[in-house]
Formats: sequence, C-alpha cells, structure tokens
Amino acid sequence: MLHQLSWKVGGQQGEGIESTGEIFSMAMNRLGYFLYGYRHFSSRIKGGHTNNKICVRTTEVRTIPDDLDILVAFDQETIDVNYKELTASSVILADTKFNPVHPEDCVATMYSVPFTEIASELGTSLMKNMVAIGATSALLNLDKTVFQSVVDEIFGRKGEAIVEKNMQAIQQGYEVMAQHLGDRIGEWELEPADGKRRLFMIGNDAIALGALAAGVRFMAAYPITPASEIMEYLIKKLPKFGGTVIQTEDEIAAATMAIGANYGGVRSFTASAGPGLSLMMEAIGLSGMTEQPLVIVDTQRGGPSTGLPTKQEQSDLMQMIYGTHGEIPKVVIAPSTGKEAFFDTIEAFNIAEELQLPVIILSDLQLSLGKQTVEPFDYSKVALRRGRLQVEEELTEVEDKSYFKRYEVTEDGVSPRVIPGMKNGIHHVTGVEHDETGKPSESASNRQLQMDKRMRKMQHVNFPNPVHVYAPHEEADVLLVGFNSTRGVLEEVQANLNAHGIRANHAHIRLIQPFPTAHVSPLIASAKKVLVVENNATGQLANILKMNIGAHDKIVNVLKYDGTPFLPRELTNRVKELLTNGNI
Repeated sequence: MLHQLSWKVGGQQGEGIESTGEIFSMAMNRLGYFLYGYRHFSSRIKGGHTNNKICVRTTEVRTIPDDLDILVAFDQETIDVNYKELTASSVILADTKFNPVHPEDCVATMYSVPFTEIASELGTSLMKNMVAIGATSALLNLDKTVFQSVVDEIFGRKGEAIVEKNMQAIQQGYEVMAQHLGDRIGEWELEPADGKRRLFMIGNDAIALGALAAGVRFMAAYPITPASEIMEYLIKKLPKFGGTVIQTEDEIAAATMAIGANYGGVRSFTASAGPGLSLMMEAIGLSGMTEQPLVIVDTQRGGPSTGLPTKQEQSDLMQMIYGTHGEIPKVVIAPSTGKEAFFDTIEAFNIAEELQLPVIILSDLQLSLGKQTVEPFDYSKVALRRGRLQVEEELTEVEDKSYFKRYEVTEDGVSPRVIPGMKNGIHHVTGVEHDETGKPSESASNRQLQMDKRMRKMQHVNFPNPVHVYAPHEEADVLLVGFNSTRGVLEEVQANLNAHGIRANHAHIRLIQPFPTAHVSPLIASAKKVLVVENNATGQLANILKMNIGAHDKIVNVLKYDGTPFLPRELTNRVKELLTNGNI
C-alpha cells in the first residue's frame, strides 16, 4: 500500500477540470486523508491548458511532490505537457475520444478509456469527469460509495435523477478500468486514513474566515487574481452577520472606503494583488498619517505590470515595506499555512487598531489558491483587541472647550481614538502634517514630535511567533530561510538533507516588518551558510536579512521566478549542487 499518492487531472480550461479535482479531493478528505492541491491555469476564462495536481497521504502535507502517480488526461496536450513527471510505476488515464498518443520517451503505462463515450451514453458528455473519477477509484480500489455524499452535496439540488446518473458514470468508469487492469486492480491503493473530519480549504478562504472571526463588517475590493476568492467568500457570508461587501470601481476607492469605514468605527479591510497595491500606495500613506487602522491583503503573483496573473511569485516584499511615499509605521505579516492565514488575519486587525496604522497581510498565489487540509480551528483562541478606541457615549468635557487631542503625543506613540459624533471628541482629520488636535501645522518642532510619535509605534508591535523555527542542530551546515508558501517544500527539503547527513535548520519568516532580528540573528550565527529560498529574481528576502542582520558572506540566494513553485527534489538537488561545487 502507498503512503502517498500524487494525482493530476488536465485538459482545456472551462471543461470541468477544476470540478474533477474538487470531487476527487472532497472524497479523499472525507476519508480522513491529508491533501494539498495546486492548480495550473491560464489567465483567460475559457481555453488554454489547465491542470490540478493533488497530493494525498496519511500524514500532513503542505506541498506538491515532484513525481506523479496518476495522470487523467482529457486531451493530448495534457500528456505532452505533464508526462515527464511520471515514473515507470505511473499510469496515464486518457480519454479515447482524442486518440491519445503515448510519447516515445514516456516510461508510464497508458490506458485509453472512453470517458466521453460512456458519459454521452448516459445522457451528456459533461459527465466525462465522473467517469474519470470512477476509473481513478478502480486504480485505488475505492468503493464507489465513497463519492456518494460528495455527489449528493454537489448535484442534490438538481434532483435525484441527476445524482443517480452521476453515480452511474462513476460505476461504469470503475468497471471499464477494472477490465483494463485485471490483476493490477488496487496496485495504487493507499494506506487507510484515520477517518477524521478536517477542513479542506484554500488560503483565501482561511483569510476570509479569519476576517469574519475578527469582527469585520465591511469589505471594499476590486476583483483581481489571485485575491478575488476572499471577496467572493465574504459576499456570501458577511450579510448573515449584518455586514456588507462593496465592489468598487478601482483599488484606490477600495482602500479609501476601508479607511473611511474604520474611521467610523467599523472593522473594515480590502484585498488585492500587486497591481492593486500599487494603486493603493497613496491611500496607505493617508492611513499612516491620519492614524486610521487599515488592513490590506496582498496576494502576490507574477509581475511586473499584468505579468503572470495566474502564476506563483513572491516579488512584492520591497513594495510592501517601502512603497508608500514618505515614512510611516507599517506592519507586514506573512502567514505560511492555512491555520496561520486564519489566526494571523485576526491578529492583523488587532494590531491595526491597537497601534492605529496600516497592516498588510502578505500572501502569494500558491498559499492563496493552493487547497490544503487544515485541522479545525480552535475558536476559543480568538481574542479581539480594539486598543484605545473610546466607546463611551460622551468624553469628559474639557474646561477650555478645546478640541480633542486625537493625535496626542504619547510615550508609545498611540493616541486615544474616537468615533465621529461623540460629544467632546471633535478634532480635525487631514492628510497634511498636523498638531495634536489635527489642525494643519508646518512647524518644524511639531513635525519632529508627530513623526517621532508615529514611528514609536513600531517599537510596540506585539506579534506572537514572528518566526517559525525548526532547528534541531546547535550548529548547522545550512539554515534554510523562506516565507509564505515555501514552508511546506522547505520542511521536506530539510528532512531530506538531514537524512543524508547534512545538518539543516529551518527558519520561516512570519513577520516581515518590523523584521524580527532578535529571533533570526542567533540562527544565522549558528549556521555555516544561509540559503534564502524565494520566488523572485532579485533575492528580496535575502536583501532584507542583509539590511537587518548583515552576514553577507553567509547568505546564498536560491531563486525561482518562472511562475512555478519549488518542488522538493528539485530544491534538494540544488542545495546538494551548491555543496558539491564548494559554494557552501
């Protein structure tokens, strides 16, 4: 029996490829397996090659593997593009309709299965994906009832007849494949799972759910890949809690509407990708100057300009830290798992209100759209902190009837905050430099006081566990460093290196700004070399390490910027190559 299975379905975009992967994943999830899925798709609505690769195993998984056990192909392009991931023990299940051709140098076994023909005989060719699911279940020796609850959930609203037709498609796919396999049936059977129910979700859903748990009641956003699912999730959920989502005309409006709603006392935020964040930069400066809390989600994708909107990249770091003109305090958080995406989102709203500044939740396409198994969240750990927001109906009346000191100079840089309309809370709000009551002021001494006041906030950022660390070695040959979605592949690479006698530690940066120097410095000091692994061309995280810690002679860039994620064996081999060449 297999401990791990890698399964991929591919075809033309708009032909049900995503739903095929979804049905397979949901069934395996309900059996208690751990899953991680990554979709390759084109930046168009219909047409172009797309595939969905899913790793299934009995233990936790956070990345896709190098190899592929089963490839379900609905066209020849799927075979031609993906067959090099196959091994001698792998299988191709190809739809007979397109007369599949087995590449000469392909070592896998190919079976031609009449997916479309069987589906058409049952009433519609659209059910070819269900026939493919049935053929897969024969390979895995799964009982068709495994898919019953999934089919009921997806097609139940269309009536019992539709449900039955889809189950027939699964059964016939199983029977045809069983005839092909003969004695080989069940050869790819997985070890039994524990049967526990777990969440199976993309990172965007975890962020959206985190926002809901944080008490958000307003979201303003403009649709953009790969952030749109956050807005789509909350469009369905927020109205049930008295909230609303506004699709704005652009990202400038989205950011300023979120600032305005926060000014009114409502927890609000926006979400976008790199191009949208570029448009928001002036508004982020407004948030910093007016000291209004603002949470923004940036789901990184391939750039610059329109770039690669549906492909993986991690090239927004410097933009997130330094993009705003002038200098303001700003916090940048970078979750690396579904669980962290949920809880870090909640913490982002707490920090934004406690310190009255912009907080950016930095994600990337692989984390945002990659679907992963997540243990049920412990909601008892959710705590909301609103800082110095005055909630009394009236403030104490001052004798001289002066304005409320909304921007009072304080030791920690955080001033009392009021909701508009509160008696005795009148103050001025402006994007120009101002005094303690908000009135414009160009006084040199006032400027110094207010700038120092705002920047002092960065000394009081309290973010739990700013670095995820697994460092079993007091002295390491290699320290692997990454952020966001590379966590899973780095964990596997670390295990591979340690198994081969290379002492490897791992630090995953979860707080980008302010940088957790005190946490990272000892790890760098105890390592011979530091490999910073990131999906960009200029080594942005490595440069941030150098700026905050130094250690230029130890840091080695390991970069990938072709739009695809790192794979475990690929990255392990690159580290070994550096060792062999004497670079480490």
